[in-house]
Amino acid sequence: MTTRAPYSYVLLRYRHDPLAGEFANVGVIVHQPSSRFLDAKIRHTLGRLSAMFPDIDGEALRSSLRAIERELKHRAESQSGDLLTSLNDAGSFGRQILPADDSSFVWGPVGSGMTSDPTESLASLYERFVARYDERPRPHRDDAAVWRPVRDRLTELKLADRLQQKTIASPFDRVEFDHAWKNGEWHCFQPLSFDLANEENIREKARRWAGQMLALKDATEPFKPYFFVGLPSDRSLDDAFRAALNILKLSPFSPEVIEETRIEDLIRQIAREIEQSEAPRTRE
Repeated sequence: MTTRAPYSYVLLRYRHDPLAGEFANVGVIVHQPSSRFLDAKIRHTLGRLSAMFPDIDGEALRSSLRAIERELKHRAESQSGDLLTSLNDAGSFGRQILPADDSSFVWGPVGSGMTSDPTESLASLYERFVARYDERPRPHRDDAAVWRPVRDRLTELKLADRLQQKTIASPFDRVEFDHAWKNGEWHCFQPLSFDLANEENIREKARRWAGQMLALKDATEPFKPYFFVGLPSDRSLDDAFRAALNILKLSPFSPEVIEETRIEDLIRQIAREIEQSEAPRTRE
């Protein structure tokens, strides 16, 4: 069994406004005398700090944190064995680098615990006190992911191979639609994912496609555009999503906008129109 031994730790805190007393943890030092372990982990990104302090100078803060980390690492590596074992705690080492003053960086109270793996304890403390509330990257669906359930259903109905890519041209521009078939005119379907990061991204994507419809105003062949749209997974973006749908609907050619929740309606429409296009014409 691996022996557990006492260790101490101290948090590095950033004070955006020293007078207001608001702070956020930005790093941690761990010291274990018995194993002569002394190391620190400092954040390299702003994380939630930009949300907490909107007027923060991000580049200046990152530069300061890098400088503090370099000095901590340098001092830790240069300490001899006797000094590592004679340090009172992690806080005493931290104060060698940053003495108590009125600056933006201060040390929190010293904590302690028992561990057989101080490296793992350092990572755990950093996650718990520094990175815990950082926003985790959220995977966003692209256009192909939004269309995939449609493709799968059309494959089941043996209709997927009836669709093809189609480029619609005008004297001003050319726009390629991912899925299309012809029945008198071209029926052009384009999946659009609005599972995006923020409101501006959502509105900008709708504006871009509305602009492309405008550029096709004098298209060289008749076509009807359809947009199959994926909803944002962040429900706080619903208003921006609804605005985007209105932008698309008001664009030239009056595109039909179909939300992904209406997938069965879309499948029936595609199947019906393909069937009509392939039906033999009756002699008059």
